[in-house]
Amino acid sequence: MIPRPASRHVWLAAVSAGVLVLLLAPPFTISLLSYVGLYSLVAVGLVLLTGVAGITSLGQAAFVGMGAYTTAALTTMSTLTGWSPWLTLPAGLLLTGTSALLLGVLTIGLSGHYLALGTLAWGLGLYHLMGSVEALGGHTGLTGVPKLPLPWLYEHDGRLYAALVWLVVMAAMVAASRILASRKGRAVRAVKGGAEMPESFGVDTYWLKIQVFVFSALLASVSGWLYAHLVGFVNPTPFGLYASIEYLFMAVVGGAGLVWGAVLGAGVLTMLRHWLQDWLPALLGDNANYEIIVLGAILLLVMQRARLGLAPVLARWIRPPQPETPPDVPRILPRRRAAEPAGEPLLVLQAVTKRFGGLVAVNAMDFRMERGQILGLIGPNGAGKSTTFNLITNVLPASEGEIRFEGRRIEAAGMRRIARLGIARTFQHVQLVPGMTVLENVALGAYQHGRRGFIAAALGLDRRDEAEVRAVAAQQLRRVGLEGRLHAAAGSLSLGEQRLVEVARALMTQPTLLLLDEPAAGLRHLEKQALARLLRTLREEGLSILLVEHDMDFVMNLVDRLVVMNFGQKLAEGDPAQIRRDPQVIEAYLGEAA
Repeated sequence: MIPRPASRHVWLAAVSAGVLVLLLAPPFTISLLSYVGLYSLVAVGLVLLTGVAGITSLGQAAFVGMGAYTTAALTTMSTLTGWSPWLTLPAGLLLTGTSALLLGVLTIGLSGHYLALGTLAWGLGLYHLMGSVEALGGHTGLTGVPKLPLPWLYEHDGRLYAALVWLVVMAAMVAASRILASRKGRAVRAVKGGAEMPESFGVDTYWLKIQVFVFSALLASVSGWLYAHLVGFVNPTPFGLYASIEYLFMAVVGGAGLVWGAVLGAGVLTMLRHWLQDWLPALLGDNANYEIIVLGAILLLVMQRARLGLAPVLARWIRPPQPETPPDVPRILPRRRAAEPAGEPLLVLQAVTKRFGGLVAVNAMDFRMERGQILGLIGPNGAGKSTTFNLITNVLPASEGEIRFEGRRIEAAGMRRIARLGIARTFQHVQLVPGMTVLENVALGAYQHGRRGFIAAALGLDRRDEAEVRAVAAQQLRRVGLEGRLHAAAGSLSLGEQRLVEVARALMTQPTLLLLDEPAAGLRHLEKQALARLLRTLREEGLSILLVEHDMDFVMNLVDRLVVMNFGQKLAEGDPAQIRRDPQVIEAYLGEAA
């Protein structure tokens, strides 16, 4: 998305105000701003980790400590003196990244409160390790950490060092924003709602979460390195549980879904804490730590009134940049494979069974689907149709039987491999990312065709790929009749429109077989006619389609063949005319009126 002048003016005003503050503010304020910047670096990582990916971490302060202790140890310990601070930065990043990778592998597989408790456990463990190792000074810590070998950075009351801190913060914000706008970022935003949908489009959700975890840890490590060379000493106190909770509060209060909310949250909490420390003793005549109580009450009030944080509230007062419709660009995404001759076997189910304990949801299911065909799977509610879809796409493992696609057995292939083989699907219960735009939701379907990762996205090296993906996504949305809704939030669409978005997203995978689970549900009559025309066009282009649908008029006038299910078993199979006359189908599903 290309920023309009209004958005550039906002950023220009913010940067100008920051420069004026650094030039004119008193020394104490400059020191405070340096700390706000250091906290912001950690909070930016938590925006991606907690606000976007949904991973609650209570151990981020330990990663700050790793960066600080690495540079302190390498520059002050007698056996290691001579290390330049510029070399201790990559050393700290290497140690932190390796530790985060190992801890992530052990932790990310947990879910819910177990995940938060897991991060709490290793956060406390690292904190006590820092305070227990005598070589690191125990709880006293290490003193004499040298300044960076640029003396001018510390002149003028530390204003230039504060400027360095904020330049690093701005670089981190730009990198995080670019990541969120990339294929990896779309996948991270999808992961928060569960693994089933993103895995169906080729996303390795487990590894993706680990990557986000490591990225947030590296930002925390940079913050620790800057902190150590600002204050000149380190001890375990700033890297304990209380600090981790405070970092998390900064991200949440500022607005955990927005990158600049991290800076807002860090600034608000830091300033509030210092103001309360100054004012409350004077008001109450007591030097007790009442600021913690008052700060907690204020935070509760803020979260009651602005549950998504302060940044979304302020964003209402800033005119957002107007998005532009992606232009047509030269196509580099792979096209769907050339259609094989019609009539060749594409999908075969043989004696496929699915048991949930003593319940048999699908029982010895057999059917065969030819290439270039639209096959309908119909039956009463609870007949096992959606379960059959989930077995084909490996959302659920089959208890017995074989599923073959293009001659390969796929019943144990896994969702990501199913997507790579050329099978795409929609869902019975719509699975979109409500906060993302319609265009971004559809672009998620092209995930498996991309190769750019976090580093390329952070450096802006994926712009050509992104431009093409968005252009193709816009083309698919035009095909389903949603060209006027490209930049609307997916959660603001009607149910019928959301189903069409799912169809467009599935087409982005360039599939050979398209599975549609009740695609016409929620559509009006004219919308159903348009969808039927689209599906016929796709069939003519060589795409095979398997669909579940309850609208019999829609199905009977569209499909080539039908498979009827009842109580998990195949009841009948044939063309629409045969199914209409089948007495068992009439009795079990269609009714005498049909």
